Amino acid sequence: MTTMIDTVLIANRGEIAVRVARTLRRMGIRTVAVYSDADADARHVREADTAVRLGPANARESYLDIAKVIAAANSTGAQGIHPGYGFLSENSEFATACAEAGIAFLGPPAKAIEVMGDKIAAKAAVSAFGVPVVPGISRPGLTDADLVAGAPDVGFPVLVKPSAGGGGKGMRLVERAEDLPAALTSARREAASSFGDDTLFLERFVLRPRHIEVQILADGHGNVIHLGERECSLQRRHQKVIEEAPSPLLDEATRARIGEAACNTARSVDYSGAGTVEFIVSADRPDEFFFMEMNTRLQVEHPVTEMVTGLDLVEWQVRVASGEPLTLAQDDILLTGHAIEARVYAEDPGRGFLPTGGAVVGLREPSAPGIRVDSGLAVGTEVGSNYDPMLSKVIAHGPDRATALRSLDRALADTAVLGVVTNIEFARFLLADNDVRAGNLDTGLLDRRVEDFVAAEATDEALIAATAVQWLDAWQTAEQDIWAAPSGWRVGKHASFHRRLASGGRTAHVAITGTTAAATVVVDAGSPRTLRATATENSVDLVLDGLRESMTFARSGSATWISSSRGTWRVDRIAEASVREDDAHSGDAEILSPMPGSIIAIGTTTGSAVSAGTAIVVVEAMKMEHTLTTPIDGTVELTVAVGDQVRVDQVLARIVPNHTEQDPS
Repeated sequence: MTTMIDTVLIANRGEIAVRVARTLRRMGIRTVAVYSDADADARHVREADTAVRLGPANARESYLDIAKVIAAANSTGAQGIHPGYGFLSENSEFATACAEAGIAFLGPPAKAIEVMGDKIAAKAAVSAFGVPVVPGISRPGLTDADLVAGAPDVGFPVLVKPSAGGGGKGMRLVERAEDLPAALTSARREAASSFGDDTLFLERFVLRPRHIEVQILADGHGNVIHLGERECSLQRRHQKVIEEAPSPLLDEATRARIGEAACNTARSVDYSGAGTVEFIVSADRPDEFFFMEMNTRLQVEHPVTEMVTGLDLVEWQVRVASGEPLTLAQDDILLTGHAIEARVYAEDPGRGFLPTGGAVVGLREPSAPGIRVDSGLAVGTEVGSNYDPMLSKVIAHGPDRATALRSLDRALADTAVLGVVTNIEFARFLLADNDVRAGNLDTGLLDRRVEDFVAAEATDEALIAATAVQWLDAWQTAEQDIWAAPSGWRVGKHASFHRRLASGGRTAHVAITGTTAAATVVVDAGSPRTLRATATENSVDLVLDGLRESMTFARSGSATWISSSRGTWRVDRIAEASVREDDAHSGDAEILSPMPGSIIAIGTTTGSAVSAGTAIVVVEAMKMEHTLTTPIDGTVELTVAVGDQVRVDQVLARIVPNHTEQDPS
């Protein structure tokens, strides 16, 4: 029996909510958005047919509140709820609540979520269906003592994994027995914070592992098919960055075997809907694979599968939830060409990938044949620390892998989020890597390449553009006040319109002399260059020595953001350097918050003596923990407490050196 679904509530936010709504509109289904106070003006809210406020920014009081989500569905007449990914998407209690309210859950049965959400139970279930699993210790109720005692039998290195959740939260790679107790403590804390469950287990760490996952579709009539695999080995701290389909590793025979194993995994829990079965495969033995886990939801990287199969997975989620049988057999699934996706995160690769934030003051997203963008961004979007740092995804499809790689690089060059530092430059750095281009991947590759990455300094052209924007502003003012014209006219000689600018680690002087029709520009007393400049609302065109370059710009307070195909930079105007000698200072070391977030742990007390390298505070932002240590020996002076919300560069503690030289004055 089929159920009519004409209204669907999307119990999520950001790019996935926008993406799901796109398919629902195409199907003629009315969309209902939900939002927290932090998302009141978000894109997914504006684009929905109607929207319901859930509560404060804290996800536990809004997006994770099952009763509020069900009430929103009832009040808007929604017959179905799409959970997206994250939040309640793999919450069996939520699936049960939907069923009890007579609302179709666009996901699998609660029992399947419950079994696969417990990785220990999942390994037992799939083993019974002949699916190979990684050797390890995985039984309920394991204590730290049990895990420490059993680790030598598993063999180091071992992977500490939480039984609940996913996304790499709580996972720890441990290479030595003496490091295991501390890793277990940290993993339990992060697992409890992320999933409300601190149960852990151990697996043998497969050397040179590749992360390969298989997309499956199942209906309520016993039919299960797979849609090929995705390669997700390019990840940092178990968080995926680049994904592609199909994997460059597998041959057709292995693809068929791993696909059948994925279908058997689904059968082991009577699965229905769209799901993903994740496997670990040794790069040295690609014909050998082990079950890791099953994600009982739509995956972030599902677009690459859609682009090589031509299928819309959200549409099939709706159809299966409505009671329809699959109209596709395994032989109907053809993989055409190659697709590759890059995730755009609010993080700063130049500062250890720390989370960033801010208001989006300018936005450029690519549009070209074979390019798809799943994005929740709009000018005015406020990127904070309340939710996951992923902002959007850029996906390229081509007839072969090399073409798809080139297309994605070009699309990323055409992507800019002005006002928020992102990982776009780092993603392009990865795509240019020789091993990546050759398909020689493993899950440690990205971490090995991190040290080679150096964020590009602002180019001369970017600094000239930032100066030219202000110079052109002055010329516009001169239309009402001729004395304000920045023509540089003086008795005896022309003076320049000049700025001292800072961008990242670079500081430079830029001086422009002349008019908009004919000017010269000098950067740091270098050779003069001819300049013509024009600007519209959000772009500035430069003609430097006869060569034209167009850049996107936006203002954010006193800063100017400049973006071109070579990068995106924040450019600040700064005062001229003081000619006075530096004032004497105490030599105290200040520990600053590297991102907006909350204090979740403090490792010492005010007045305590500490040595360099001692952990002082732990800041949590965007579901990740960051431990800050003291750079010197000294005495601690804390300025925050556990639970405090902190901003970027806020002083969290001061370390007074043990020996401070007395000021002779």
